[in-house]
Amino acid sequence: MKRNRRKLAGLEKRKVISGYLFTLPFSLGFLIFMVRPLIQSLYMSFSSVDVSAGGFKIFFAGLANYVRAFTIDIEFNRLLVEEILRMCINAPAIIVFSFFSALILNQKFAGRSLVRMIFFLPVILSSGVILGVEYNNSLLAGMQDMIAQSDASTSITGAIQNILITSGVGTRAFNIVFQIVDGIYDVAISSGIQIIIFLSGLQTIPGSMYEAADIEGCTAWEKLWKITFPMISPLFLVNWVYTIVDFCMRSDNQVMEKIREEMVVQIDYGFSSAMAWIYFLIVIAIIGVSSFIISKGVYYYD
Repeated sequence: MKRNRRKLAGLEKRKVISGYLFTLPFSLGFLIFMVRPLIQSLYMSFSSVDVSAGGFKIFFAGLANYVRAFTIDIEFNRLLVEEILRMCINAPAIIVFSFFSALILNQKFAGRSLVRMIFFLPVILSSGVILGVEYNNSLLAGMQDMIAQSDASTSITGAIQNILITSGVGTRAFNIVFQIVDGIYDVAISSGIQIIIFLSGLQTIPGSMYEAADIEGCTAWEKLWKITFPMISPLFLVNWVYTIVDFCMRSDNQVMEKIREEMVVQIDYGFSSAMAWIYFLIVIAIIGVSSFIISKGVYYYD
């Protein structure tokens, strides 16, 4: 018994050391390259920054930039609310889409490697170069305008949407559903990493658990909720945090575009820093509260 305990203690110690070594490059990079700019931006958010040929002149302004963001700049408040609502709709859709996509890709069928490669394409397409081509391509822009100008009533989904909305039954819920359906491209292109994380978790589930469930006469639905879901539940928390952070860093995020415009075009470093810190703290609060709620349903096992 003592030998087994010593072996387990030694194994756990090696795992802890391996974990610290794995995160060491990121920790060093954060301390060396990120801590100082972070502190400077926080100080700038409480200051008025004058930029001239001679350099920066920083004057302490107290809470003036934060008061301006909340009470004077109406556009920032509007964009903040819109982006947070869009995140609350898109993030669960991405998690659900990536989970069921991973379930499909984990099955054994002909051409599975090819299909997995196709599902990983969104990660490649969301890279900087391809994303720039997508947003700056005049041909794609023209096609988007043609689609936007087309009459939605000519399609089946458009007709269904008009019928459900005009009926007045569950209008709000249907609007959210149709908004997700209309943004399926954004959902798919943002699900690549999440699919891979879920897929890696599904492949670690021992096959003996499913064999035992088959012997007991469990259905596929029961195996999904009694075995699959609990075993990979920690990955839901990981993917949720990643999805929120990834959403807030996207190039089409209007809040980030507003902050970038104030910093680059208006050259107002103080106000842009204040908006960035407001957005950062709100996102951190959302991640903290939602992660606490999700963690209550997470099943951890050895």
